[in-house]
Amino acid sequence: MTDSGDGGGRLILAGAPIGQAGDASPRLREALEKADVVAAEDTRRLRRLASELGAEIGGRIVSYYDANETGRAAELLEVLLAGYTVLVITDAGMPGVSDPGYRLTSLAVEAGVTVTSLPGPSAVTTALAVSGLPSDRFCFEGFPPRKPGERARRLAALAAEERTMVFFEAPHRLATALSAMAEAFGDDRPAVVCRELTKTYEEVRRGGLRELAEWAAEGVKGEITVVVAGHVEQETEPVIEDLVAEVERRTEAGVPRKQAIVDVAKAAGIPKRDLYDAVHRA
Repeated sequence: MTDSGDGGGRLILAGAPIGQAGDASPRLREALEKADVVAAEDTRRLRRLASELGAEIGGRIVSYYDANETGRAAELLEVLLAGYTVLVITDAGMPGVSDPGYRLTSLAVEAGVTVTSLPGPSAVTTALAVSGLPSDRFCFEGFPPRKPGERARRLAALAAEERTMVFFEAPHRLATALSAMAEAFGDDRPAVVCRELTKTYEEVRRGGLRELAEWAAEGVKGEITVVVAGHVEQETEPVIEDLVAEVERRTEAGVPRKQAIVDVAKAAGIPKRDLYDAVHRA
């Protein structure tokens, strides 16, 4: 390895293509070639990606996945503190987003090591963009809990969430997860299942949660991202008796009855004739 020469290392969080190698930026190829250490979620996939990009990895390659993340993060921090560049790359998407990366980043930040990102494709924002659901405000919820009780509690806590929600899910658990969402959010809550985004057999399926759960029960394969519409408060029709009472309250306060009827009807969004008739019936 070659010392960076600046007295401190640099951690690069590199976004990997989620399906098509051609989506990788030229910067990714350059960073793979120049990094002192490349920490990969799957070293075989890394070598395959490098081959597709025509990149020759010059540094040391180490594995960095869920099972060894804690111990490996401590080792990589020592490499960073020694002044070297470490590039972290996952199988697809951004490190730290439901993939290894957070622990090392947290340690590096705490130690004052420079942390930078080499941005790339993300299933979260890609699915949100193609879903057709509101994208001005959204939240990412990752994988729902696997255990039924924990999953039900998590989803119940999200039932009133007004932002569009994005989830990841394994294909063999998709039907169960969608059914649980239908129970928590309602059968007809709009949702979109994105399968194999950017790949040859990409599929985007839209519908209500119950409808999508029934479709998924037939069997689904591939990488899955689920986008669910946020909760929308249902507007209720004004109760005419309450409006009549409001007219009486304003009249008793000194407002002419005719003016009170006009004002209350306008505020409630109903024809003033309907309220006028109701007041006189009362």
